[in-house]
Amino acid sequence: MTCLETIQAYGLRSIGIGERLLPKSDFTLCDQFTLIGSGLIWNVYFGFISLVIGFFLATGVALAKNADSPFIRKPAELFVFVFRGSPLFIQFFLAYELFVLLPKVGIDINLGFTEITAETRWLTRAWLGAVIVLILNTTAYTGEIFYGALRSVPMGDIEAADAYGLTGWPRFKRIVWPTMLRLAWPAYTNEAIFLFHATALVYFSGFPAWRQKGDALYYANYFADKTFNPFIPYPILAFYFILVVLGIIGLFGVINRRLNRHLPQERQKKLKIRPQIIR
Repeated sequence: MTCLETIQAYGLRSIGIGERLLPKSDFTLCDQFTLIGSGLIWNVYFGFISLVIGFFLATGVALAKNADSPFIRKPAELFVFVFRGSPLFIQFFLAYELFVLLPKVGIDINLGFTEITAETRWLTRAWLGAVIVLILNTTAYTGEIFYGALRSVPMGDIEAADAYGLTGWPRFKRIVWPTMLRLAWPAYTNEAIFLFHATALVYFSGFPAWRQKGDALYYANYFADKTFNPFIPYPILAFYFILVVLGIIGLFGVINRRLNRHLPQERQKKLKIRPQIIR
């Protein structure tokens, strides 16, 4: 099989398109690059969905932590404490075990005027169950980042908004929120990078790879087990991750420049990437 035929057969295998059976022997470099790259589709999916949803939820968590009412502030503080205080691996494991206990036929919810059935069988699949865990985890971390930035918004900006008659939602949308994002963006960029790295834990934490359709690390581990040589698949995996991280840095750098476009050039903060080794 030529390399082009290998790419056609296995390039989209991780999402169920192409050859169903994995190669068993005589692995080529093209086989490993193709299958590990195919699995990276799932890592990108997990990271993208979690970042998009977690971004907006984190804004709500930051506002809740900054609220005066303890009935709003305390649940937000507890949520952040639990998900920042426990390992992500354990969160995956406990979530999967909890989802398995739910009835597969669904849960009936009586709304009074009608009754609906909430599907639960998909929660044990990584594409939904693992994403929920990642969303909650990044919401907690990002919420703490946004909360710190929210507390750092200069009072002069708020007073100037008040002087112009901006209050409530208009003030938040036009003054507080953009300033909060500008202050939080360098730290949030690091969180986005770490979240993408954390997606490699999904198939090693409880959520099974259905029909051997796993992520990049799943296929790298498959080749390492079959060849007894980890020095080819894992560097390939690292190469793919580095490429995606460079893409994240580039995209977030563009957004960072957009957020700071009103500042003089010498005052614009440059992104400093400080990846975390252990969360």
